[in-house]
Amino acid sequence: MNTHQSTIKTSASLNGVGLHTGKNVSITITPADENTGIVFRRVDLDPVIDIPALASLVVDTSRGTTLEKNGAKVFTVEHLLAALAGSQIDNCIVEIDNEEVPIMDGSAQPFVALIQSAGIEQQKAERDIFVVDEVMHYSFDNSEMVLIPSDDFKISVMVDYKTTVLGTQNAMLNSISEFNTQFADARTFSFLHELKPLLDQGLIKGGDIKNAIIYVDKEIDALTLNQLKEVFSQPDVEVRPNGVLNNVELKYPNEAAKHKLLDVLGDLSLAGRPIKAHIIATRPGHFVNTETAKSIQQAIKSRSTAPVYDPNAEPLMDVNKVMSILPHRPPFLLIDKVIEMSETHVVGLKNVTMNETFFNGHFPGAPVMPGVLQVEAMAQVGGILALSTVPDPENYLTYFLRLDNVKFKSKVVPGDTIIFNLKLSAPIRRGLVQMSGEAYVGKTLVMQAEMMAQIKKEK
Repeated sequence: MNTHQSTIKTSASLNGVGLHTGKNVSITITPADENTGIVFRRVDLDPVIDIPALASLVVDTSRGTTLEKNGAKVFTVEHLLAALAGSQIDNCIVEIDNEEVPIMDGSAQPFVALIQSAGIEQQKAERDIFVVDEVMHYSFDNSEMVLIPSDDFKISVMVDYKTTVLGTQNAMLNSISEFNTQFADARTFSFLHELKPLLDQGLIKGGDIKNAIIYVDKEIDALTLNQLKEVFSQPDVEVRPNGVLNNVELKYPNEAAKHKLLDVLGDLSLAGRPIKAHIIATRPGHFVNTETAKSIQQAIKSRSTAPVYDPNAEPLMDVNKVMSILPHRPPFLLIDKVIEMSETHVVGLKNVTMNETFFNGHFPGAPVMPGVLQVEAMAQVGGILALSTVPDPENYLTYFLRLDNVKFKSKVVPGDTIIFNLKLSAPIRRGLVQMSGEAYVGKTLVMQAEMMAQIKKEK
């Protein structure tokens, strides 16, 4: 599993037909900045609407996975998401000019080929991998998903439809590197008895003899076969000895299980982060897949990501070094140390003592650090990272432009040590700095915010 984020090198496009809508659709994958994630962009709408590939935006899983934001939807996203996840693409914009991702041949292979034609580019930012450190379990009806700790990313899938034509099938992916060559070309499938209600609902308008495996688990008459000839616009339709409708040859004896594994990978990518775990899926479907992804999203939010602080270790910057970069001075200098920094993140801290002047009035008898000063301290830590990008930081000042999603989770009192962890949300351009930050006391999240600032030369 890659340790750094990746995007694609150049834009690439393909055209196809939506399986359920039957509409012609074009998609173009384009590069995206670090920490963007996967975003579907409905370019046919005015104004254009971006729909992030996140489980929290799933609105339907009846015959595929559907995302919706601000009234705009995109259907059948799972095969493309599986190709992006299997290729370890973290950041990408998917421009789409209709409401459904094209079905192509019913697998993820055309999308893998599209990604390979565009090329893959490693980015500087590290991947924020969700590491499963204890067993996680989800179930719905007879579907079950279990995530267990593992040294690598693995998926095991079992499907059982209680029918002799398909039987019980298993598939196992031992490493993400296996996906593109061993799983991406596994095609979607259905049972013949499921086709009529789908047709009655006006679905599978884009289906044909080439993009789905159809298992025949019940005897059919000549009239039904003739109807299928019309639906598929084929001169002849027959049931093969292996129980598969029409002339499709299976690529694998367990192609159904391999395709279900493909769906699991695509749907779980909606958690928004790469996952390090062994995923065991029993009779999976889009609903349990996406509900698992939602649960992982919640686990990510609730899990402490507080940086590790060793007070005995020598800091990267002590307070004197900090003052050589920042113009702030006591009593408005609100950070004491910088303990970690890279090109895209910075970790600093403030020791909160009763000697702080603001405690005189905030509040007598119940001292609490004002939230606005917590935000200011966070901004000063971010300023260290921003000013480290210029050769003469002493000649620059940093100005706030914007604050978003500021949340205070727990009070900060004398005796606390606040650890600030900030990451760039986008590369610094023209002096504009966008960051997201979290503040911790121990392992407790006390504050978080998104901020934008500008560094400007003053001398």
